[in-house]
Amino acid sequence: MTQTEKDSPSISFDTVSPDAKVDYENHLKQAMQHLAALPETASMVERVRISLDIAEAKTGLGDSEQAWKLAREAFDIFIAEEAWQDAVEACEILYNTEQPDNIIALAHGIWLSVTYPVSPQTSLVMLDYIIDETPSDSDGAAVAAATARYLADLRATDMEHEGLEFLTRNMLVKVAERHSNVDSQELLDFWIEKMQLKDPEIFLPKMGKVLDAIVGDQWWFDRDALRSKLPIN
Repeated sequence: MTQTEKDSPSISFDTVSPDAKVDYENHLKQAMQHLAALPETASMVERVRISLDIAEAKTGLGDSEQAWKLAREAFDIFIAEEAWQDAVEACEILYNTEQPDNIIALAHGIWLSVTYPVSPQTSLVMLDYIIDETPSDSDGAAVAAATARYLADLRATDMEHEGLEFLTRNMLVKVAERHSNVDSQELLDFWIEKMQLKDPEIFLPKMGKVLDAIVGDQWWFDRDALRSKLPIN
């Protein structure tokens, strides 16, 4: 699945550039052809991954309602098949449709990103979205930035680590600047200590509370049932 125009969600025909529109149309055409060419022996996950590509293209072309429908159906199948990375990518597309429940979709993607071994790059993208969605004085943004740093340290390969460490540091700096006008390394260190952003046993439960506040009673899956599938259990 591509990340075409990821930073410009729910683009309408009136605002999309002619070149971008052509790209989306080509992306849609190729995905439809790919779907039609799949053999009968193809797995459900393979088929639904292509549906997700179609949803991404439709989002770029302004057909957000249909994109939501396709991505939401894909999400449920990915959860049933325990395809966690794909499920998070479905949440990103759902978020980018800017449909009414898109923030709820984002929260689901973050929960899965933290709970399961999703790629650190995908997890950082999802957490950066939540930072952008939160008010400048929100402690939730600080918790999200700390979670991003933790996941990068935990999951990045040796080759990935330096680049992801740079990205997560920038996320922390951005949040600290807007949260408390932090403008030096000394103040940043003090702010991290004050906000209790070093200990995952402290900030991860806070991240969970942020997600609970967003989703309320509208969870799309049983979190306890999914936790029971973790290798530790």
